[in-house]
Amino acid sequence: MTPDGPEDFDEFVAVYWPRLVRIAHMLTGDFHEAEDLVQVTLVKVYAQWRRLSHVDIHVYVRQALINNNRSRLRKKRVAQLLSPFTPEAIHRSHPGDAEALEHRAVLVQAMSALPARQRAVLVLRYWDDMSEQDVAAILNCSVGSVKTHAHRGLRALRAHPELASYTSARS
Repeated sequence: MTPDGPEDFDEFVAVYWPRLVRIAHMLTGDFHEAEDLVQVTLVKVYAQWRRLSHVDIHVYVRQALINNNRSRLRKKRVAQLLSPFTPEAIHRSHPGDAEALEHRAVLVQAMSALPARQRAVLVLRYWDDMSEQDVAAILNCSVGSVKTHAHRGLRALRAHPELASYTSARS
């Protein structure tokens, strides 16, 4: 996609908003922060939109999203209690949905314990299904570094006490 004008930006946002929010949600652990992160990123991208004709927009936006998340983490050194759902959401949902929400909450909590770089690699590599080369390009690092961060992040997730029951059940 080559950025030509505001209409193209509107089209880009309409098509890729859900995917960007999902990526941001896995990075932040909070849906509302994820939406804020995507909005801030898209505002910055819009300011550069006409100058981006020579770059891959998808890579550029993901890279901007990762960088804005890093900035957000630098500014926000206060520990957070992450809760991806409200108690009311469990009661309104179906019984099977409560279990799925609990699994997601455990995963989000475990992901939030990872360093930002490992979390970014895992989200892009496995959640967004990107190749190691693409992740390396977005994070501006080597493929070997992506492999190392992925290995360490997966090892940490497998060792996380809340996820231990899931990994032993699958073995």
